[in-house]
Amino acid sequence: MTVSAFLASRMWIRGRRAQTVAVALTAASLAAAAGPAAADGGADPAGTKPTVVVVHGAFADASGWNGVVERLQRDGYKVMAPANPLRGLAGDSAYIAGVLKSIRGPIVLAGHSYGGAVISNAAAGNPQVKSLVFVSALMPDKGERLSDLSARFAGSELNAALKPVPFPEADGKEGVDLYIQPDRFHDVFAADVPSGTTAVMAATQRPISGAAFMETAAAAAWKTIPSWALVATRDKAIAPDLERFEAKRAKSHTVEVDSSHVAMMSHPDVVADLIRQAAGDRTPAKSLMAPTGTSAVVLACIGGFTGVTVLTGAGLVAAARRRRVTKGGPDAAL
Repeated sequence: MTVSAFLASRMWIRGRRAQTVAVALTAASLAAAAGPAAADGGADPAGTKPTVVVVHGAFADASGWNGVVERLQRDGYKVMAPANPLRGLAGDSAYIAGVLKSIRGPIVLAGHSYGGAVISNAAAGNPQVKSLVFVSALMPDKGERLSDLSARFAGSELNAALKPVPFPEADGKEGVDLYIQPDRFHDVFAADVPSGTTAVMAATQRPISGAAFMETAAAAAWKTIPSWALVATRDKAIAPDLERFEAKRAKSHTVEVDSSHVAMMSHPDVVADLIRQAAGDRTPAKSLMAPTGTSAVVLACIGGFTGVTVLTGAGLVAAARRRRVTKGGPDAAL
């Protein structure tokens, strides 16, 4: 092999190596653009995210949490939204406590409205529950009756909007279910939700047994478990001043939102973010940490540009060396 041929072959090898580097750089850029969601479908790679359990309150069902659930699931959280029986504080709390015992690993437990009283009882003594989130909720102390707590501050219009419906108990006694009158449902319960939606909510509302408000709380888990609270400043079902009092008493991390009673429906981003905080998630939104959509395209383009630049540079160097070998002899390229 002549010296010229040898040098040409060496330059060809170097060119191939440059191409390999460029491909690797491009692949790395594309992988960064895809982020961890591409590798594991959005789940936390360390598997450290707690399970989030959300509990609805009276006159509603678990579907009220849908917007929050969707957001948390996109972030890789496992979420459960069990049905709250709404038959009485002791029985409802025992039921939710049973649901919690079926879950492995840490739990963030959130409750809305009457669901706040339920989770505060249900979480007591369960070391898996790491934090509590109260969304425009009742947060009774141990031995406190819900009706007394509800009447502690002015501002609620719920009592005047209720419709009692008697029903026979299993033991033959007469019980009373409480509904919100359909024509009052929008204004009292969900004033910042479209009226068409609240009309359906009113028709499908789940009543609560009137006896539930006469029961006293058996425990107050917020005394021993860190808590977060959302105060809905336009709440007409639970007085905002009561929500503030409860949150201050519990030393909760508190946010105030210009919202009706159903903040998890009208402000799902805020509620989801509060739950993330309770879960210990202090990182920026996943859209910043693991770009998708436009951000991914931009990073992919940067990666592609990097690869093209390396390839172009390698090609120019190889071409220059070929010219020097041709014009200056074998020593010109050394």
